[in-house]
Amino acid sequence: MRTPLTTVLLTVLAVLLPAAAAQAAPTAGPPDESRPVYSYDRAVRETVWVDTGLDGDGDGRTDRVAADVIRPREPAEAGDKVPVIMDASPYYACCGRGNESQKKTYDAQGRPVQFPLYYDNYFVPRGYAVVLVDLAGTNRSDGCTDVGGRLDVQSAKSVVDWLNGRARGYATRTSATAVTADWATGDVGMIGKSYDGTIANGVAATGVEGLRTIVPIGGISSWYDYYFAKGAALFGSGPDGLAALVESPQARSRCKAVQDELVRNAPRNGDWTALWTERDYVKDAGNVRASVFAVHGMQDLNVRTKHLGQWWDALAAHGIERKVWLSQTGHVDPFDFRREAWVSTLHRWFDHYLLGYDNGIEREPAADIERAPDQWTTDTAWPPAGTLGTTLRPALGPRPGVGTLGLAPAPAGATEAFTDDPALSESDWAAHVDETTPAKTGFVTGPLARDLRLSGSSTVRLTVTASTSSAHLSAVLVDMGPATIRDYGDTGEGITTLPERTCWGSGTTGDTGCFRKTAARTAQVGHTVLSRGWADLDHWASRRHGRPVTPGRPYDITLDLAATDHVVPAGHRLALIVAGTDAGLIEPASTTPHVTVDLARSSATLPFVGGYAAFARATRGPGGPSADTGGLLPGLRPAVPPHLP
Repeated sequence: MRTPLTTVLLTVLAVLLPAAAAQAAPTAGPPDESRPVYSYDRAVRETVWVDTGLDGDGDGRTDRVAADVIRPREPAEAGDKVPVIMDASPYYACCGRGNESQKKTYDAQGRPVQFPLYYDNYFVPRGYAVVLVDLAGTNRSDGCTDVGGRLDVQSAKSVVDWLNGRARGYATRTSATAVTADWATGDVGMIGKSYDGTIANGVAATGVEGLRTIVPIGGISSWYDYYFAKGAALFGSGPDGLAALVESPQARSRCKAVQDELVRNAPRNGDWTALWTERDYVKDAGNVRASVFAVHGMQDLNVRTKHLGQWWDALAAHGIERKVWLSQTGHVDPFDFRREAWVSTLHRWFDHYLLGYDNGIEREPAADIERAPDQWTTDTAWPPAGTLGTTLRPALGPRPGVGTLGLAPAPAGATEAFTDDPALSESDWAAHVDETTPAKTGFVTGPLARDLRLSGSSTVRLTVTASTSSAHLSAVLVDMGPATIRDYGDTGEGITTLPERTCWGSGTTGDTGCFRKTAARTAQVGHTVLSRGWADLDHWASRRHGRPVTPGRPYDITLDLAATDHVVPAGHRLALIVAGTDAGLIEPASTTPHVTVDLARSSATLPFVGGYAAFARATRGPGGPSADTGGLLPGLRPAVPPHLP
């Protein structure tokens, strides 16, 4: 195994100095890693308009998307070709990228000056081109955005095709002057956070040739699951709201037909339509040819880890090479929670998959998991070997609404009940899990005798009867015990941005490559919600079509809980809470029902490392439910607008 990169932090002064020393020829022999041997200030900066082959805005000509390119000049002068790191985004003009919301900037002639983020500063001197693509209908591109659909995905795929000689590029938005990518090897790695990472997933799912790897950070794998959880609406608006946020002023005037389609075919009743089928990348995981390095915050309440879990499992079923980082943050880029290790690892990842270096990264542990703020562990595989779904049963406890959670089923006829209160959230429920309260019912193990690790996705199967014709349901898993966590409920979602800056690679006055430092923002808590899932009871039979339930009639429904990797320490308790509306995270139902849960017909299947035996060992011994819940979780924010950076 070769020595990993030691990242060198450059001062602003060093960034702005001439790069003559860096232009020396590489040493003889096989390199350990790509090195900064090319000049950043002399790099070629250009915009190419790539023909997508689609006419999304219906103006009678195929749309062209703007691809801003920065590439080292020296390889081209020597007749050598370079691979490409690509970030396709709708945010380069409306909202910006990264923790500092950087936007693209241009000179008086329209040539690109600032390339947001550090990819260009760091990787161009190391022999990579960086291509930042404006999705259709955004910034300087033609066409219309359709929020993860064919127009969005083709925006980025067409650039991969152009880099491989299969699509046409032009010197301007309207000219007939062709531009070829004769400087490119055709090997492409896509990267990006949120919407950008989602597009990387979507392009990979087309099976496009030349896409060697993707690095989705907090990416969506199915757009239905972004807006709904088994029929329950997760945000106050649909994809039309996001399209209106990101599209350019020009696109707003020409894209009404696409906007109308997003409204018409994405009804707020939670039914699955053909629009969602088109935007489901999981079903096409078998087409993926690229390796995948996924990053996700386990407390991401914007793009929840359900997206990671189902994408990861689908890729595994098709034998795709994978790596994952799971942090304790919310919707945060690893550059802002583990900067030095991230840049080093990403460097080695791209070196291997785009430059062909045998640096051993594909043989290293597949998973890095943050156990406490800035404390990381690794696993050879994820979930680790020996992880098995184990069925736990809720049962009656000492008081109404205060039940137990174990292996033995409740007797027939045992029930618990709650009345939906849309003003209360999972934090409120967890804070009072040992009390009889009207809005939830909780089931808790005794204090654990050993650590108990959950790794992967969970399901909760409920048999419930509602008093009204509609009901929303929530199920949350809670670690009942004190801990220091990243404060994911704060506006920074687990990080604090500091005034000091560090520089990553080379730079110019227009693009310094210097970014504000960050640190973990922590909170002392008495319990931690580790996974959650929701559903609309109207969709008990199918997510495709909901229908009002009959009051007083029992229904079976399964809630899918988001993937996680969490160790419940010895001495803590594991709780399952079942309730109605999770305030700030799902929209309330049209009624506020009283819901009865049939305990004998309800269960939770949880992914314990070590399976049944691990749970049995951890729960063996004296002790019952404790009334000491300690402090409260940081207050969760209201439902966030979709995908704001």
